[in-house]
Order: sequence, then structure tokens, then C-alpha cells
Amino acid sequence: MGAQIREYRQRIRAVTSTKKITRAMELMAAARVVKAQEAVRESTPYARALTRAVSAVATFSNEDHPLTSEKEDVRRAAVVIMTSDRGLAGAYSSSVLKESERLVARLREEGKEVVPYLLGRKAIGFYRFRRREFAAEWSGFSEKPTFEVAREVGERLVADFTTATDEGGVDEVHVVFTRFVSMVTQEPEVIRLLPLEVVEGEEKPAAEDLLPLYEFEPSATQVLDALLPKYVNARIFNCMLQAAASELAARQRAMKSATDNAEELIKKYTRLANQARQAEITQEISEIVGGASALAESK
Repeated sequence: MGAQIREYRQRIRAVTSTKKITRAMELMAAARVVKAQEAVRESTPYARALTRAVSAVATFSNEDHPLTSEKEDVRRAAVVIMTSDRGLAGAYSSSVLKESERLVARLREEGKEVVPYLLGRKAIGFYRFRRREFAAEWSGFSEKPTFEVAREVGERLVADFTTATDEGGVDEVHVVFTRFVSMVTQEPEVIRLLPLEVVEGEEKPAAEDLLPLYEFEPSATQVLDALLPKYVNARIFNCMLQAAASELAARQRAMKSATDNAEELIKKYTRLANQARQAEITQEISEIVGGASALAESK
């Protein structure tokens, strides 16, 4: 009985130590997610405005640009997958990977060769464990993304998109990331980054509406050459910020759930230890009473 009580007490101490760790991680995630939310709120309007501006210029300039023109024969599609560098965030990374697997399956059904670009150690580990090939990898910044990394990713994607398919280039670029909706809701999402799609959130103009006219100096091609890389970098950076906020929110929820479960386990083991202690005391009393009765009967 004493050994059982010692075992329960050891489990209580172990769960208490785990609870302290999960509680600390919950508080850290809660503190960081506020800054991540602010970064998302600050970057999203700029990314949307830049997307609308570039889409409008590309639509009404009558200029065929490599980053805006649909290719007739799409053979290779790049898929950028954004996951976390660390675990303990619930189903955050697995949700992104499942969404990317669905996208990859759909693209392959369309007869396209998929070229993955991986952001985050979870995506890299997922592909390496399954011995799958990928074009490039970036890691070490999932919680605190920087624009320098986004620019590096954007430059690589633009370079591969403008390269001929026979020379290892890609015909279109898709991004799989987690959109931050609220502290409770984070949704895996897929967007097509290149070639440029229709303006986000705007309806097509009616036939009687006047379309804007643009004049370009020195030329429309040079204007688009300058705008489109900025658009790609801004969209990549916004996706990374949304993914970071989603990761921290998911980690906070996961650690809060782990802390609550640890408290329940502590209550359970405390109750079992008290029951075992009570049973031990009852047994000792029974043995004393039995011994006293035996001595009385022997007299």
C-alpha cells in the first residue's frame, strides 16, 4: 500500500512539473500573439492595396507581361508550403500539410508536375521522412518572420517563374498557408500567386462603367517590372505574418488545453493517493483491533 502511495505522489510531482512548462509556454504564446496580430493588421491593407493596383495596371495596360500572362500549356506548378518550426501547436502544421496534399493531388490530376518550396521545419521533416524531392527550403523564422526572408523567397519564385520550363522553371505558383481569422479560428488556405489573378475583393466593372486609362513612363513593361516583384514580396510576407499569428494562437490553445489536462490529472492522482492512504489507515486499524481481540480471547 505504501509503494502505491509513493507511485501516486511521484506522478503528481511529474505532472506538476509538466503543468508549469505548459503554463509558461501558454503565457509566452499569449504575449507574442498580440504583436503578431498587430503585424498582420498593419501589413494586410498594404498587401491588398498593392494587389489591386498591380491587378488594375496589368488589366488595363494591354501589356503582355510574363508575370501576368496565362501560359497555354501549364506543365510545372510550384507549391509554397508554410508550416511551423516547432511543435506543441495542436493541429496547426498537420492542417497545412493536409491542405497541401489535397492541392498536390488536384494539380497532378490535371497533369501538372508539382515542385514544392518548403517553409518551416515541420514541412521539411514531412518531405524528408517520406524521401520526397523539393526545390528549396527555408526555416528558423516561423514565429518571427522578416521581410528579408520574404524577399529571398519572392526573388527565388520570380526567378523560377520567369525561367523556361525546359530549363527547370515553373508555369504557376500556389501558396498554402494558414489565414488568421481570430484567436479561435485559423483556416488553411490556398492562393495562386503567379500568374497574377483578378483583383481581390472587387467585382468586374459593368459594361456602362468607364475603365481607367493609364499612361506609363518610360513604358508599361518597365513599370510592371518594378511593381510585380514588390507585389510578390508583399504577398509572401503577409502570408508569413498570417501563418505566424495562426501558429502562436494555435500554440496558446494547445498549451491551455495541456495545462487544464494536467490539473485534472493532479486532482485524479491526489484522490487516488488519498484513497490509498485511507485504505492503509483502515487496514492498520483493522490489524490493531484484530490483535486486541485475539489477546482478549486468549485470556
